[in-house]
Formats: sequence, structure tokens, C-alpha cells
Amino acid sequence: MSFKPANNIQDLQYFGEFGGVNPSISDSSTYTFLSAKTMFDTFEGNADGCYLYSRHSSPSNLYLGEALAAMEGTETATVTSSGMGAITPVIMQLCSSGDHVISSRTIYGGTYAFLKNFTPRFKIETSFIDITKLDIVEASITKNTKVIYCESVSNPLLEVADIKGLADIAKRHNLKLVIDNTFSPLSISPAKLGADVVVHSLTKFINGSSDTVAGVICGTQEFIDDLRNVNDGACMLLGSTMDSLRSASVLKNLRTLHIRMQQHSLNAAFLAEKFEKDGLKTVYPGLKSHPSHNLFKSMMYDKYGFGGMLTIDVGSIDKANELMELMQEKNLGYLAVSLGFYKTLFSAPGSSTSSEIPDEEREAMGLSDGLIRFSIGLDADIERTYNMMRECMVKLNVLDPRISELG
Repeated sequence: MSFKPANNIQDLQYFGEFGGVNPSISDSSTYTFLSAKTMFDTFEGNADGCYLYSRHSSPSNLYLGEALAAMEGTETATVTSSGMGAITPVIMQLCSSGDHVISSRTIYGGTYAFLKNFTPRFKIETSFIDITKLDIVEASITKNTKVIYCESVSNPLLEVADIKGLADIAKRHNLKLVIDNTFSPLSISPAKLGADVVVHSLTKFINGSSDTVAGVICGTQEFIDDLRNVNDGACMLLGSTMDSLRSASVLKNLRTLHIRMQQHSLNAAFLAEKFEKDGLKTVYPGLKSHPSHNLFKSMMYDKYGFGGMLTIDVGSIDKANELMELMQEKNLGYLAVSLGFYKTLFSAPGSSTSSEIPDEEREAMGLSDGLIRFSIGLDADIERTYNMMRECMVKLNVLDPRISELG
């Protein structure tokens, strides 16, 4: 592909107020005007470059939004105070009472809970389906359907969406395709494959230091303007505003995303191949055994690999907990939710990030209690990490020591 997301970030140039190489941080909640007329024009959205109140916009937030829009190849973007603060206004802006959403059944638990339990209060209904089967997607469309929603790489089962195929369906039926690209920044560019709206939890890989909660919505200028409209814009009125200091912090970290994603992917691919050879039930899009390996390959920018997320299934929640506790004790990472940190993070989604999904639905989608989700870190010596993880697995009888010795 000719579109190069990391170059688009690098090519943006900002100067600080006194010639600084980082843009100045707009540490103000409100802005002064020399004339009342300019204040009125700004409130009406007719005064470019003027700021009124930081819930509306701020220079720091616009800098970060511009960089993320460049990364995703959309006209513009707006940043929010969390990933859920990006997802929820998009759905509320695109849907009204009586409308219908088609969603992947394997999505982040918070998103699932929002669509399953919260939006029905506003008479917005959702069908949760296997998004990897395009015929099921098309068959689920009703006269009230407005949105197809899924994740590029699903949380936590790592199913891969056929974004081009979904975009074709969406366009034929005049629907909006909304893609959460949190698991695969730089590797996949959903807007270039036909998605209408791309959201991220910036908390994860993009920020990369587990010290900030933030989100972004990338889309057309018209849609982002709608979200920011003072009269009926969901971002404006629901108030999920990002703090300027945090925006500035994320923008600095964004500049190293291309380096970090390469290392996350390299390390995850190494461990996934080793785990699979050891006989562990391993899921990683970079493995040829993954049912969507070739699909991911057809969409990706090779340089950034198949991402930093992998799962193994050790059979039971007790065994999963034992293993995670031992790995944390051996300083191999943290037993923690979230992802994209420099250290490896591991959790059992069935009892954490996907716990909002009822037991019977988790079982139907293949999310077992023994599943461990890994966000692989930036380890300099990944072979040492593997050997230490293997020792933990052998000790707890997760791995047959004879297989390990052969490995």
C-alpha cells in the first residue's frame, strides 16, 4: 500500500510558543476575547483558530486529533477522555430510538455491556453475531439497521474482521461501518479498507505507558463536526472531554508507536510459535494455524507485524490463576488488565475484561475460563522470557517437561 501511517505522523510539524520542539500545552479551561462579537462567532463555530471553552476544543486536543487522523488516514478526529468515551457517543450519534446495530459477539466487555444493557433504554437494539461470517452479517440487516460495529482484531478471542467485505455490505445497505482498531494500530488501517469511523482506546498501545486513560474517534469532517455540535453533538453534550495535559503526553508517546509496535509484534510472534510447538492451545493471527491468518496478511502493513496480543488456554480458571500468579512472582509481567505496556500484562478475560458477557454466551463464542490473554511487552531478550515462562508452565504441569526439553 502507498499509504504509510507512521510517515503521516512523522510529517506533522508543531512548534511551541517559544520555538519549542513540542507544541505548547493549552492549560486553560476557558479563553478570553477582545470582542464580544468574536466570542459569539466562536460559540456558533464560525471563527477558525479561536477557542471558547476546553470542553468544546483546545489546541492540545486538536494537535493530538490531527496526528491520529493522519495515522488512520481520515479527514479529522476528536479525542475523548477514555476509549468508552469514544465508542458511546459514536453509537448515540448514529442511532436514534427504534434503530438497530449489528455487532460482533466477541468485543470488549464494556462495549458489549453498553450495547446489550444500556442502549435498549433508548430503544436501540443490537444483534450480536459472528462477524467473521459475511453471510450472517448480511442476513442480520433489518430495515432499522444503522451501524455495523466490530473490532479489527477482537478482544479477547483475536478474531479478525474482513473490513473490506464488511465495508462492501455497509455501502450496499447504506449503513455506517464502525471499527475499533485498538489492538492493531499501524498494522491495519480500517479507513483505507472502507470503514466510516475508526475508534481507539488511546490508553493501550498508542499511549503505551499505562498512565493515561483516553480515546479517539477518527472520521469525516462532517461526522466529527456533528459530534461536536453544541446543540445535538454526542461528544459535546455527553462531556467525555480529554484533558489538555494528557493530550500533550499522548502526542509525545505517539511518536514512538512505530518502534514499539514492531517490538511488540516481534516478541508476540516468537512466543506464539514457541507455545504452539510446545503443544499449548495458542491463538495469534501471525500463526498459520489461525483461521484468519491470510486475511490479516492481506490487510496489514508488513513492517508492524501481527500485533502484540496472543492467548493460550490452560484448561481451567484455577490453573490460569496459578500460572499468572507465578509469572508475576518471577517478574515476567503483571497480572493486570489492559494492554500495550512495556511489560507483559496477562489476565483471564472470562473473569475480568469480558465478565460482563453472560456465561452461556461466553461458552457459545468459545471463551473458556482457562483462557489467558497476553499483551506481550518490549522485552529485549524474548528468548530468556520464553525460557522462564516455560519453566513456570512445567512447574504447574501446564506443559509436559519432555516436550519442553525437546523445544
